[in-house]
Amino acid sequence: MRISSPPRSSSRRSAGRLGAVLTPVLLAAALLAPLFAPAAAQAQYFGRNKVQYDEFDFQEFSTKHFRILYYPVEEQATSDAARMAERWYDRHTQTFLRQFSEKKPLIFYANDADFQQTNVVSGQIGQGTGGVTESLKERVTMPLTGSYAETNHVLGHELVHSFQYDFGLRERENGFQLNRLPLWLIEGMAEYLSVGRDDPHTAMWLRDYAMRDDLPTTEQLTTDPQTYFPYRFGQAYMAYVGGKYGDPAVTNLFKLAGRVGPDSAFVYALGVTPDSLSEEWKRSVRDQYAPQMEGRTAPSDVGRVVLGEPGAKNQLNISPSLSPDGRYVAFISRRNIFNTNLFIADTQTGEIIEQLEGARSNPHFDALRFINSAGTWSPNGEKFAFVTFVQGDNDLEIIDVESGEVTRRISPKGIGAITNPTWSPDGNKIAFAGIEGGLSDLYSLDLRTNTVRQLTNDRYADLQPAWAPGGERLAFITDRGPDGTNFENLTFAPTRLGIIDTESGDIETVRPFEGAHHHNPAWSPDGQNLYFISDQDGFKDVYRYALNDGQTYRITHLKTGVSGITAESPAMSVAAQSGRMAFSVFSRGGYTIHALEPDQLDGEPVQGTEEGRLATAGLLPPFESAGEGLVSSYLADPLAGLPGQTTFDATGYDANLKLDLITGGSGVGAGNDPYGGGVRGGAAGGIMLYFSDLLGNHSLYANIRANGTFKDIGGQVTYLDRDNRINYGASAGHLPILRSYVRGSRRDPLVLRQRIFIDRLNGLASYPFSTTRRFDLSLGGVRYGFDIEGYTRRGELTEKELEELIGEEPAPIYLANASAAYVGDFSRFGFTSPLQGGRYRFEVAPSVGTVSYVTGRADYRRYFFFNPVTFAVRGLHVGNYGARDDRPNDNQRSITRSFTEEYLGYPYQQGFIRGYSFNSTDPQDGESQAVFDRLFGTHIAMASTEVRLPFLGNEQLGLINFPYVPTELVLFADAGLAWSAGDDVDPFSFVTDENKLDETTHYPVFSTGAAARFNLLGQLIIEAYYAYPFQRPNKGGHFGLRFTPGW
Repeated sequence: MRISSPPRSSSRRSAGRLGAVLTPVLLAAALLAPLFAPAAAQAQYFGRNKVQYDEFDFQEFSTKHFRILYYPVEEQATSDAARMAERWYDRHTQTFLRQFSEKKPLIFYANDADFQQTNVVSGQIGQGTGGVTESLKERVTMPLTGSYAETNHVLGHELVHSFQYDFGLRERENGFQLNRLPLWLIEGMAEYLSVGRDDPHTAMWLRDYAMRDDLPTTEQLTTDPQTYFPYRFGQAYMAYVGGKYGDPAVTNLFKLAGRVGPDSAFVYALGVTPDSLSEEWKRSVRDQYAPQMEGRTAPSDVGRVVLGEPGAKNQLNISPSLSPDGRYVAFISRRNIFNTNLFIADTQTGEIIEQLEGARSNPHFDALRFINSAGTWSPNGEKFAFVTFVQGDNDLEIIDVESGEVTRRISPKGIGAITNPTWSPDGNKIAFAGIEGGLSDLYSLDLRTNTVRQLTNDRYADLQPAWAPGGERLAFITDRGPDGTNFENLTFAPTRLGIIDTESGDIETVRPFEGAHHHNPAWSPDGQNLYFISDQDGFKDVYRYALNDGQTYRITHLKTGVSGITAESPAMSVAAQSGRMAFSVFSRGGYTIHALEPDQLDGEPVQGTEEGRLATAGLLPPFESAGEGLVSSYLADPLAGLPGQTTFDATGYDANLKLDLITGGSGVGAGNDPYGGGVRGGAAGGIMLYFSDLLGNHSLYANIRANGTFKDIGGQVTYLDRDNRINYGASAGHLPILRSYVRGSRRDPLVLRQRIFIDRLNGLASYPFSTTRRFDLSLGGVRYGFDIEGYTRRGELTEKELEELIGEEPAPIYLANASAAYVGDFSRFGFTSPLQGGRYRFEVAPSVGTVSYVTGRADYRRYFFFNPVTFAVRGLHVGNYGARDDRPNDNQRSITRSFTEEYLGYPYQQGFIRGYSFNSTDPQDGESQAVFDRLFGTHIAMASTEVRLPFLGNEQLGLINFPYVPTELVLFADAGLAWSAGDDVDPFSFVTDENKLDETTHYPVFSTGAAARFNLLGQLIIEAYYAYPFQRPNKGGHFGLRFTPGW
């Protein structure tokens, strides 16, 4: 639909008076109509998909303080998690000194693959998200992790957020504002109150930054969360506050910060300025850890660096897996800021041999599993297996290493999540840890028959299996055995090593270090030794356990640690034949991969836990805390607040809709162009109500707006159902558009009040094939009614008087419309525009009624990222085919032509050519009317190219680290052609001399120039451009402005 236009020549302009009067009203209607579409129904021209692959039969039961939602497969684990939740409630009531006035919803998913399908939050959920707490219904939503200890940690963390919301939302009338609080304070508080001060993983981060004299101040944490991870450093600051000032000071700081801001809260709660606190904390970190690091190996000096640039920050090279001969290492890496992919490198040179797979290049799967899993090589080194997220579950993908092609995909039945596959020495089996119903167990897949055998079946955490050289045993980590996890008291043992006989099922547990965590077991080629990682002295190092005599040997002695992304991510691998070792080292805020040769793996004997280090190396400062803290006390008392084991009475989930949000007021309204063209707005006042059910599967939007008299009251109701794979919805609305203006002379003015009433009924359905591809359908009808009022000094004109002045009032316009679209979006967005990947939309949309036509649309865009520059290309065609209007009245046809014509000069339509905006027209320029007539047509074709450079941004994306106003510099070239059936068209001409152009022929138009895009507070993107339009020589280069992201 054409949106707006400059004046047009008489050859194309309607001869009737009423058409000239009403066209602006139609244009205003098209402009403001998106205001009445709710967010969930808009902005779907492009965009990734939230896919509901599975149908979950949710049940519900209640504890004293929570409503628990789960589905049957996770009943046992959820029952235990409900007891954990009540214990955490007892703990957090002590720190927050408040209780809930009503039960809070806790929603559990059986694993992370299921959790990623939740509709509780509308956006995509990444692998790094352990849980979500939101404010509308104050729901905690999380996956069960397969490890009771980790589930307990995540639940405790999220329930801190629940208490934060409970306090913040109910104290707003007393001046509390949650948006005053920086992320590091919110997340650091949640991590400290759920973990405490004993955290070797966070201590490793602190040592790394202290070595480089790069410990952040509170101001740096607030302004640069990309560089200084809010969880780790926020936890460290809160631990310091709790340790020095007492744990009640942590919640006091939170409560004050929401009222007076964090800086003032430090003064009021602690009696110290933020700058002074930052210096105290940094000094405490250095003083505590410097003596501990003396005599230890610097990260750059351990073994031989295989992967990682010396001196570079924030590198990601993790999950190493060595080929059997040790010549190659498969690993996960982020070669640029957008993609995390699987690579193979030469272990001698570090040269990348091949990039194997990525969701960007393989539409079969949604993502690689990389945070808590590594891959495995076949015994002959010809194939490699790894885990992917596919259709709401996990698959095993097997690739041919030489060609990089996927040769086999395996979907183990009944197992929702898979981690750490390991290939048997005979090549016939792959063992892995599987999570089903929130419980982790070991499984063995027979590659010859595709059958899966479950090796363990209980509530203990069984993870990270590794085949022994003989093929009869698996090493793994577990919390079973003597002094293991107690399910009655819900006390969780540190993981230790386990060895299982795969035939008999007999399990032996090995604990080289009492009270310490062990993970990532790997066998020596002769089967006589187990290598593993432990934090037994507060540092995460590699050790060797000799099976014949039970002696333990230290292999590494690092200042930082051998680690993956999380505390127990896989970080070490040993070549099955050569015995070479590869491991990832935390250094400079990132991860590098190092190698040790077999003759370097003997190590030094270690006699149990080294005294004197356990008390401080893994603890967060201060070295001496202010007495016995509240947090350490409740973490040491598992029985306080813990309900007894019981059977809960569950009922079916009832999807009642309840009011979540009311917004309203008067002023300027804004809406998104339904075709992604940008933001449009107008004056309005009204109210919007949003209803949804507890799972977010059903939602209802009601929008009422008014502007003027009763005639000007409008509204829309939209219902969306996302419970199943096919998402569908319906909407109905009445939208009045009013425009008033004055005609005539000053002595005898004529005031016209023009209205168009848009009554619309629509149904829609969307079937997502994956997170990047979908098929959309819509069907509906719309009526456009018209009303004109005229006023002079004598009063309101009669209908007859008005008709004599401007002509007969037009009859209503009726249209029935439908559309079918195939949409793909695998783009990666920067601060102001997409920078990598691509998007496309192919659509057919017939309309039948007062005017009948079929709109065809093909829109294809690609973004090629060559760090730091992106080269973007785009092609677009929109055609309104078979347009027919059988009405005999020229006035009527001039109005309906607005529905079938496209225009290259409107800044917020997809087909805009910069340099030809109607806003840039000036009658004094002496430009021919034909210049503008050529921009109209029932068909348009355009192409654009841009070179995009992130200029201001953060360290990861920006030439200059200035994240406050992210800015992108752009060079562009646009070209377009508009035409209608029967027009003379010369599509291949490039003529800049107007005198050489035939006024009745449509030629392509071209422009080039430069632009800058600015992101203002993450809320508004502004594009300022300077364009030179080649087919407007009288106008020349000029500036323009648009409020829209880059295409």
